[in-house]
Amino acid sequence: MSTETKSILFLCVANSARSQMAEGLGRMIFGDRVPVMSAGSEPSKVNPYAVEVMRELGADISTHHSKSVQTIDPATVGTVITLCAEEVCPVFLGKARRLYWPVPDPASKDPSIPREEMLTRFRTARDTIRGMLERFANEELAKA
Repeated sequence: MSTETKSILFLCVANSARSQMAEGLGRMIFGDRVPVMSAGSEPSKVNPYAVEVMRELGADISTHHSKSVQTIDPATVGTVITLCAEEVCPVFLGKARRLYWPVPDPASKDPSIPREEMLTRFRTARDTIRGMLERFANEELAKA
């Protein structure tokens, strides 16, 4: 990672699924080399399906909590990665580099969706984010 990348901030609306999984994956991929965090414009709570599918990779995000983008100090952020697809993305007012990775929200309030389908949706989102993060990490390391 270049020294100008202070930290990576993953953003989505509720900071409950995509950005939480991205934060966990970022910590797995970057370790201590780059601080990683997540936030949302309307924080709620970490989705249990996100916790479950991350656990499948050996990443424990059960202690994570949803945070508001308003609580993030813009001076500490080098890169903002927005994960919203179909919804209105949060605004981040810092001078950070901005990337847009549209990932459909795997969460649903529809109780008729079977558990296995929900897990599939969350695994798809997780694996999409993981692939993007691995490419991003390789590009950043190539620059260093």
